[in-house]
Amino acid sequence: MIFFNYETDFQLVDEAKYEDWIEEIVTSEGLIAGDISYIFCDDEYLHEINVKYLDHDTLTDIISFDYCEGKIVSGDIFLSIERVRENAKEFNVSFDTELLRVMSHGVLHYCGYKDKSAEDERIMRSKEEEKMAMFHVEQ
Repeated sequence: MIFFNYETDFQLVDEAKYEDWIEEIVTSEGLIAGDISYIFCDDEYLHEINVKYLDHDTLTDIISFDYCEGKIVSGDIFLSIERVRENAKEFNVSFDTELLRVMSHGVLHYCGYKDKSAEDERIMRSKEEEKMAMFHVEQ
């Protein structure tokens, strides 16, 4: 099951649409969606997690904790809405586009994709684009 938690003023519009999309991402990779929680927060909240659990004293847009077992994809994905807004400006894309990229990025890690090497990062970007295209926008 997909869960959305809010530690900031931000709120997804039409959570069911995002749930369906995330499940579709997982199943398109031949895996099963278990319990996946998205926690939307601010920079301060995510920075605390980064320092406390990962010993990184930096700002980031996403931190994910992987609880996958076999083909069942589960985990907690923390997203800084402030970083997503800043990144959208920096990359000259809409907030909604950047949010989809970061949301798909987190679950793609659980599906086995990495982003440490240049080649892994290229594959991850390609997968993000593929999965973002699966988010159907009504015209």
